[in-house]
Amino acid sequence: MNLFNQDTQERKFIKTSVKDGELWYMEHFMPLNIAQTYYNTLCNTITWKQETITLYGKTHTVPRKTAWYGNKGTTYRYSGITHDPEPWTKALLDIKKVIEHVLNKETFNSVLLNLYRNGNDKMGWHADNEKELGTHPTIASVSLGATRRFDLKHKTDTKQKIQLQLSPGSLIIMRGALQHHWLHQIPAQKKITDSRINLTYRNIIK
Repeated sequence: MNLFNQDTQERKFIKTSVKDGELWYMEHFMPLNIAQTYYNTLCNTITWKQETITLYGKTHTVPRKTAWYGNKGTTYRYSGITHDPEPWTKALLDIKKVIEHVLNKETFNSVLLNLYRNGNDKMGWHADNEKELGTHPTIASVSLGATRRFDLKHKTDTKQKIQLQLSPGSLIIMRGALQHHWLHQIPAQKKITDSRINLTYRNIIK
């Protein structure tokens, strides 16, 4: 599948000026028809899991489904969950190659997928700062399916807040020191009935 069959003028980053990090947003990374095709493919071919986490002695169901794919040996651990990678699918590799082409000098060896089944599914405030990601990691996040709100807030400067509407086919790049100084979330939006898939490409340092 060729993701480059669109006007290249559309594929431009909006680089948001943020304190202590870099945030890039590209609304038209994929045309809508291709984004829909990938959404359908991933819904039906990914091995989705319903994970549980234990906090303060209590076990909770994660409010979304997840999957972890990547190169052999790219094990990822967060919130007490250990992910061993499933082998890459063609669709995940195709998207990865285009992101790497757009970013030129960045490469990724793994991807975390989240399936938000409706507006009740969410992800709380967190940072992607696990030791496996190294210092100043680059995270590339692709959105497919329903449009969902994406919030960011600075850890110490309460005036620094950002809110984006992540539409299908859009791409966000988080770079530099962002994961060390900022938190982000996908809040619940109970009026949303459609599902969303989010792919966050990253590089695990072994």
